[in-house]
Amino acid sequence: MPYAITQNCCSDATCVAVCPVNCIHPTPEERAFGSTELLHIDPKACIDCGACADACPVDAIFPTDSLSAAQREYAEINAAYYEGGGTGADAGGAAEERAPQPADPGPNFHVWGAPVFERSLPSDFAPIRVAVVGTGPAGMYAAEDLLLHTSAEVTLIDRLPVAGGLVRYGVAPDHPATKKVGETFARFHSHPRVRLQLGLEVGRDLTADELAAHHDAVIYAVGAATDRRLGIPGEDSPGTVSATTFVAWYNAHPEVAPDAVDLSAERVVVVGNGNVALDVARILVSDPDALAATDIADHALRALRTSNVREVVLLGRRGPEDASYTRTELLALKHLDGVELLVDDHDPRIGAAIDAAGPGDKAAVLQGVTRAAPDYAPAPAPGRRIVFRFHSAPVAAVDGDPAGAADAHGLRGVRVTSGAAEAAAQAGSAPAEAAAEADLATAAAEFEIPAGLLLRAVGYRGAPIPGLPFDEATGTVPHEDGRVLGRPGTYVVGWIKRGPSGGIGTNRGCAAETVGTLLADAVAGALPTPAYAPKAFPRLARRRNRQVVDARGLAAINRAEEARGHRDGRPRVKLATVGELVATARSRRLGRG
Repeated sequence: MPYAITQNCCSDATCVAVCPVNCIHPTPEERAFGSTELLHIDPKACIDCGACADACPVDAIFPTDSLSAAQREYAEINAAYYEGGGTGADAGGAAEERAPQPADPGPNFHVWGAPVFERSLPSDFAPIRVAVVGTGPAGMYAAEDLLLHTSAEVTLIDRLPVAGGLVRYGVAPDHPATKKVGETFARFHSHPRVRLQLGLEVGRDLTADELAAHHDAVIYAVGAATDRRLGIPGEDSPGTVSATTFVAWYNAHPEVAPDAVDLSAERVVVVGNGNVALDVARILVSDPDALAATDIADHALRALRTSNVREVVLLGRRGPEDASYTRTELLALKHLDGVELLVDDHDPRIGAAIDAAGPGDKAAVLQGVTRAAPDYAPAPAPGRRIVFRFHSAPVAAVDGDPAGAADAHGLRGVRVTSGAAEAAAQAGSAPAEAAAEADLATAAAEFEIPAGLLLRAVGYRGAPIPGLPFDEATGTVPHEDGRVLGRPGTYVVGWIKRGPSGGIGTNRGCAAETVGTLLADAVAGALPTPAYAPKAFPRLARRRNRQVVDARGLAAINRAEEARGHRDGRPRVKLATVGELVATARSRRLGRG
């Protein structure tokens, strides 16, 4: 029985490396790698050895005969990639992007030879000292590369007193398999050539120049910590929250207060059509009892148990064929128990795009979903519902009226547009269709969707790093193959390098490029020589911040959180404040508590 790759695929290609018959595509050497939503196993070539499932860091690979009801469609998705059974990036239309397959349908076994590490240093090269700022996937892939392929000594730095970055604070709690990649990274926290300095912030506790003076090289993997703005009136009024804040809130980020989100509204408008928007909508309408088995923040779980939210409207400027979420995340919404999906059919282009979608197109997932033009005026009906409203943009967040009709949020609704008039103009309607045009124009008028909460999920954005150049237009640090322009020995990786695109596994190739550039500079003698001895940096860190957490402190935090979770039948219960994290690290490390 062949294996299949399912929704949680992180595309880091570990499975490709261990497959003995080369049946997983696209590989990192193929052009389609990074553009498909997941990797695919060829069911005709798979020999059922299970090596890929054993190696998968996020438990995304299973035998097809053991797939759950919600996962069975992934067997067809994997097979369709090889059979040409559809259109789109993930279907057979990408077949020409793959390496040529042999005419013989039998296994194409790898020819195994001596291992070759392209990103390495000569054997007689002295160990280099590298600081990695950020302990999320991008930083940890870079550290892994250095530790496995060179004798480098690595200092892992994070401004929070706990490691994990995006895996800990960005992945939705109901995606526990995706979080398992954190276990792969965690094995490097206690590596003999690694030193952890958690709770230390560049720009607050020390400067970029000071950090560079203690290391041969510095790699910044700080991600995209802020959110993009809508640019509409009322965006900063009470009742409007960024998805960045909401995601951090339900993940127990210590910089977001437990009362940062109010769920007393019955209807919520989420602006955005990406995976984060879908995550937000899914969490808002999920059964709290199901979330109780995850590592969701205690305060978020309590709020969701008493939540009044019954309807989430997903507002997208583009049509269903151009939405930026992945097919896999959209498919997951169709399996939410007790949640109705509805497509707001206010624009003729919406239904046309869904009907015309091929089997491999993401718009095809909405085929069979009810379409209607809902009346938003009354309160949402009993039950839970997600409404997709495409070709519609927010115009303003509307506060309650001066007479005090606003609810506890201070938000009365969201004024939005319709794309019907635009559709008519693009179609070039004939004069005889004036009446129809008038109807479309009326439909295109702005109107208000009553809602007590507005969440903006229109993308993330990098923030400037004190001492480094910054491109305001892209929200990234200018670089050349990861090398920061104008700062020898300084490098970037992940979203601060390439912008907020790609999933967890995308960072592996991104880190490989940056580490390759760093090592080439080392061989060329282009790295600055550290001004201080190796032991000087830990002393500097302790002088600047007495609450820095090391590897033993991090281990204490993990033990405490897992123990709290064990009592409640959960994987862990996170400590939600900096004070709790630091106190736990110190007391447990010193043998107290």
